[in-house]
Amino acid sequence: MAGFTYSTLTTAIQNYTEVGTGVLSSTITDQFIDNSELRIQREVPIDADRKEVVGNLVSSKDNVYAPAGTLFVRGIQVYTSTTAATGANSWLEKKDITFLREYDAAETTTGTPKYYAMSGGATGSGATSSGRITIVPTPSSGFMYKLHYNARPLGLSSANTTTYLSLNFGNGLLYACLVEAFSYLKGPMDMLQLYEQKYQTEVQKFGGEQIGRRRRDDYTDGEPRIPVPQQTP
Repeated sequence: MAGFTYSTLTTAIQNYTEVGTGVLSSTITDQFIDNSELRIQREVPIDADRKEVVGNLVSSKDNVYAPAGTLFVRGIQVYTSTTAATGANSWLEKKDITFLREYDAAETTTGTPKYYAMSGGATGSGATSSGRITIVPTPSSGFMYKLHYNARPLGLSSANTTTYLSLNFGNGLLYACLVEAFSYLKGPMDMLQLYEQKYQTEVQKFGGEQIGRRRRDDYTDGEPRIPVPQQTP
């Protein structure tokens, strides 16, 4: 199935459900699309959503804000330099906040950070509301850092007519939207179950591509081989 634009996906939802805009207004179908995109992004973390941000830690401050729209943090590098995110650096180990508080019970130890933990404060999608990251020891200088994370991208809409998902996982996005649609329409249940099964089939294949093939290479991991069933003579 070819990819979709916002317009063609909205039309497809109406065609598959055989329900027009009198019931499925653009406000409602937009919510189907938004819910479906978030579902897919939570079930299959994709490379297209990977981001990096570079900044300076603040001396004597033991936390930084997660970047706007952060879904989850993948790793943090801290450099010995205070002016450039190049050269000698180390990766912080992710721990629970309880470990950090035991490690530095008095919260007075300073130096080069070794550990980090998500410490709450996520109330929205803005630069100061996507969560806080606590680091220990508390930085003794304004070390440069590079934060690797996954962020929710701009969704499909009338103002943003194509996305990675709509172009590269159009069938899965459509099936997820149809699950939302038939749930909203309260049936028929067999159609809801049909499109849920279709979605599950497609998301398994998409996941195999995104967190399987795209995270390995033939040189390092060898060419994948699928056993071929053979009957015993």
